[in-house]
Amino acid sequence: MQRAFVTGITGYIGGSVAEGLRRKGYSVTGVVRTQAQAGQLSARGMTPVLGSLDDGALLARLAREADVTINAADSDHRPAIEALVGGLKGTNKTLIHTSGSSVVADEGSGEPSEHVFEDDTPYTPVPGKADRVAIDHFVRNSAREGIRALVVCPTMIYGRGLGMKRDSQQVPFLIQESLKRKAGVHIGRGLNTWSNIHIEDLTELYLQVLEHAKPGEFFFAEAGEARLADIAVAISRMLGFGGRTVTWPIDEAIATIGEGMARYGLASNSRVRSTHARRLGWSPKGLPSLLRDVESGSYREDFAALAK
Repeated sequence: MQRAFVTGITGYIGGSVAEGLRRKGYSVTGVVRTQAQAGQLSARGMTPVLGSLDDGALLARLAREADVTINAADSDHRPAIEALVGGLKGTNKTLIHTSGSSVVADEGSGEPSEHVFEDDTPYTPVPGKADRVAIDHFVRNSAREGIRALVVCPTMIYGRGLGMKRDSQQVPFLIQESLKRKAGVHIGRGLNTWSNIHIEDLTELYLQVLEHAKPGEFFFAEAGEARLADIAVAISRMLGFGGRTVTWPIDEAIATIGEGMARYGLASNSRVRSTHARRLGWSPKGLPSLLRDVESGSYREDFAALAK
């Protein structure tokens, strides 16, 4: 039986990918912080190990012991990445690192952009994302040191997670902020666009990359795109606010939730195309679009109590 080590196994992406691997017949191990999480993971047929991303020696050992390592915990935790790479050098084993498409985000402040990036499109990251891009390059370059190193770069993710964590970050956060205002919320005019992908399609992409990708390759993960203003309308309708939306000024958003989430996570444009993934043979299943998924009420159960 093939062995997989997944960081971020209690999270949204990591938990979903881990479940996908388990269904494929892999023996899956993951690092958890608490005994409660260990019990939950064991109940799912996976092996927990108590620890954290700050335990470099543990990460290196677990990576060496596995046939496949998926890093889905923290795209910006360089010491953890260095530990995984250090543990895998010369093994020719697979390391798939998870980045995020804010690496190509602009400082749109809710304004539109015509820039669309394919996997090989050159770009200069905004200063706030330079460190993440450097980590992506570090992982890909480790392919020269006897590692089958790969990078998957998801866009805005939606849909029910397959693991312990059910919800993604951006859409549920926007729902919470909309509940406070009794209207869908967007930063600035909300004319900025993000590419997006359903979690099940993303999980399938990891499996395709694992089976078919060449060392050093990079994969954007997207299956559509939507403007943030349109997402706000969908959320408003789902919550029963009749499609009404309100503007959240960028300065207020930054003061409340920080520059990273406000400027680069919600007010920016991040438009990409998964050219490498499709050439690999990956094809999204045609699951509900993000807007349809939201309007259909898939999040209503989680937020019904708060809406009262």
